[in-house]
Amino acid sequence: MASIQNQIVLITGASSGIGASCARFFADAGARLILAARRRERLEALATELKDKFGTETLLLQLDVGDRSAVEATLTALPEAWAAVDILINNAGLSRGLDKLHEGDIQDWEEMIDTNLKGLLYVTRAILPGMVQRGRGQVINLGSIAGHQTYPGGNVYCATKAAVKSLTECLKLDLLGTPVRISSVDPGMVETEFSEVRFHGDGDRAQKVYQGLTPLTPDDIADVVLYCATRPPHVNINDVVLMPVDQASTTMSYRRS
Repeated sequence: MASIQNQIVLITGASSGIGASCARFFADAGARLILAARRRERLEALATELKDKFGTETLLLQLDVGDRSAVEATLTALPEAWAAVDILINNAGLSRGLDKLHEGDIQDWEEMIDTNLKGLLYVTRAILPGMVQRGRGQVINLGSIAGHQTYPGGNVYCATKAAVKSLTECLKLDLLGTPVRISSVDPGMVETEFSEVRFHGDGDRAQKVYQGLTPLTPDDIADVVLYCATRPPHVNINDVVLMPVDQASTTMSYRRS
């Protein structure tokens, strides 16, 4: 297990769910954290928690990754002490709706494409050149089983995650000949705010997604992300697909009555 003590780790979508769990796992491993998300108050609460528990040094960025000008302005103006990012965790992402394509809400499409795909591109484009120049670094993308297998109503969300899968594979080719590593961690069902966001705040509908089975937790995913980041420098974990034992595919799950 390679040490990431005092390495600078940038986590997008860090205010909740998998992003917040990654912050806790990497803080426990001794990293310095740049935490980016739209909800400043949640970032502040998380930073206080990490400082109290681990003594973690953090830099907070209120940022919508889908806003290209904001991403460019923010990430090109990082303080000198924080500019040399060692690990980028592209976690920010969301799903909206389960409508058939011909009945879909175009605003939902825009939000998924802007966050899941364009946001990942904007942040990576801002951070990756420095890694290549310094001759060290790693990008870890949070994909999804939906990038490997489609499901009814998943159309645009599945398309964005399939794009993340392809981009990660292309980045491995682009980075060949450099020491910079690229990984993708692709979960199945994880109980976070994901379903509540998908259903526009309908908590009852969101709870039914996980009813009768044991889903993955954000900590399960953060544990795998940390594993990818702590392999020896010559080891690249290309892609990890993980699902609950109760899930066999995007469309098949075992639910207890």
